[in-house]
Amino acid sequence: MNFLAHIYLSAEIDELKIGNFIADSVKGKAYLKFPEMIQNGIILHRGIDSFTDGHPIVRKSTHRLFPFYSHYSGVIVDIFYDHFLAANWEEFSTTPLPQYTAGFYELLLKNRSILPKRVQQFMDFMIADNWLLSYASLEGIQKVLQGMNRRTGRRSNMDQSIVQLKEFYKDFEEEFRQFFPELQAYSEQRIEELL
Repeated sequence: MNFLAHIYLSAEIDELKIGNFIADSVKGKAYLKFPEMIQNGIILHRGIDSFTDGHPIVRKSTHRLFPFYSHYSGVIVDIFYDHFLAANWEEFSTTPLPQYTAGFYELLLKNRSILPKRVQQFMDFMIADNWLLSYASLEGIQKVLQGMNRRTGRRSNMDQSIVQLKEFYKDFEEEFRQFFPELQAYSEQRIEELL
């Protein structure tokens, strides 16, 4: 899953949200230098990634993209699934998405000093361009994919995957809808264990 899902799956606990959000920028045992609840968010993120990567429904989505994008297919599916979460947000939260994302950005800004340098470097762009809200539209997803393609030195061609998203939109959405409740249940159980 991508940023929005990781934040959403953090049970409305601020420290878990921060840890879940920064986890990709924290390698190995470096997570131990953070406060305990942020550590738990990082551990939760790693668990969500493992659960997602090994799930047969997600693999079905990934398999559809593999001939075009090889090992980048999993990253693309994460972004696609965040799109379906954002586009159908009212089914998952009573807080409107613009308000939810604004609240999260505020949380990041208040805690800037404890965030990894890499996160500090990109979060201002993220907030200015409102990445999380932009996931709800195909145009927003296209921009995210273009940015990801630039970060891979244009080797991944991820920006082209909007073609497959449009062509197989109903298939990807159905797979998201089958998978996400299982991921929610996994995350809730994992949070209970961590807390």
